[in-house]
Amino acid sequence: MSNNLKVVVIGGGSSYTPELIDGLISRHTEFPVSELWLVDIEEGREKVNIISELAKRMIKHKGLHIDIKVTLDRRLALKDADFVCSQFRAGCLDGRIRDERISLKYGMIGQETNGLGGFANACRTIPVTLEICREMEELCPDAWFLNFTNPSGMVTEAILKYTKIKAIGLCNVPVIMEKGISQLINAREGEFIMQVAGLNHLIWARKVLYQGDDKLDFVMDEILKGNDPLVPSNIPPFEWPDDLLRKMGMIPCAYLRYYYMSDDIMKQEQIEANGEGTRGEVVKEIEKKLFDIYKNPALEEKPKELEKRGGQYYSEAACELMASIYNDKRKIMHVNTRNNGAISGLPNDCVVEVSSIITKNGPLPLNVEPFPDDTLRLIQLMKEFETLTVEAAVKGDLVAAKRGLILNPIVNTGTILDEALKETVFENQEYMPQFLWMFDKS
Repeated sequence: MSNNLKVVVIGGGSSYTPELIDGLISRHTEFPVSELWLVDIEEGREKVNIISELAKRMIKHKGLHIDIKVTLDRRLALKDADFVCSQFRAGCLDGRIRDERISLKYGMIGQETNGLGGFANACRTIPVTLEICREMEELCPDAWFLNFTNPSGMVTEAILKYTKIKAIGLCNVPVIMEKGISQLINAREGEFIMQVAGLNHLIWARKVLYQGDDKLDFVMDEILKGNDPLVPSNIPPFEWPDDLLRKMGMIPCAYLRYYYMSDDIMKQEQIEANGEGTRGEVVKEIEKKLFDIYKNPALEEKPKELEKRGGQYYSEAACELMASIYNDKRKIMHVNTRNNGAISGLPNDCVVEVSSIITKNGPLPLNVEPFPDDTLRLIQLMKEFETLTVEAAVKGDLVAAKRGLILNPIVNTGTILDEALKETVFENQEYMPQFLWMFDKS
């Protein structure tokens, strides 16, 4: 790689982008970006232009020079890129809201990365992602692809199985867990090691190594006392069952509440949907307010209000990941990558989310001690759901889709699944061309 790096952001009009800019600014001496391309589609033109102007103000305010370019021409941007960051949302927020509402209509949890909503999101997103990767194979074959686009684990698995691109998936959930643990044990970043393992949005903290001790039990005690800074700001407060956590001897990420407390979460979502709206509807309102703030010509830094968006720390982690690859820092980060034996009981070639040493050649996943049998069974079940969903997204195979959804613990089965699946595909025809064969074109 050169000393004048070209970074391309697919979904440059995302409300997250100011945090990415902030991260690039703070790392400019170790990660010398000279060109930053913000790529979006016609529907995102206004937003990406607002982001571009804010980015220019932020960079100028710090006395740096990074050439900001905005385009709707993805191929133009990808030419000779060093890093490509994916943070687009296929179907925009309206697609997420539609998924949530359809799931709730059929008595299922409505969430963008879990259950029926996660399936729909994957089937919209994976075909677009593979198009991007095919263009990268032609225009920047040596570039690294950093995927934050949800569902991150399934999207990353599709890339690694169906393309030649070097890809790593990234999620802010383990980052938030790590920052929360640093508060609880009163340690700075780099002074301790948190080891996590599982799948995207289905991970457990296995160890917290600090000053020669494993502080996992201490952290667990604090969480069970109600002191839980490991939960993302966009997730309402909740309590883990005391006996469950102590017997497991692990700390689950907040998304595991969908599996450990399905009925409770379902009731909570129904109340929210009938009140202030689904999470997607809430996010849409937050984004409107954020972009009004971004328009302010006096704004020269990342606004505090961005923390309410839910993707807090993602962009910081993305910048650190790029800098770690570029500088061969060999830092431990928590990423989506090939298993390669890190988690026993899963295929070597499947994608898992594990603590990994980041090198210039990519992540080296750290082996974890075997999971308890019941937890491993859940991970295996969800990995098979992911595998079948990726197959359905790539091949337009509705039978694979149904087989995968039947396995998912938060999906209702029988006639209700047939109806929900058909409505999901029908309402997403524009974004799921692989399933168009289902509908009469006459």
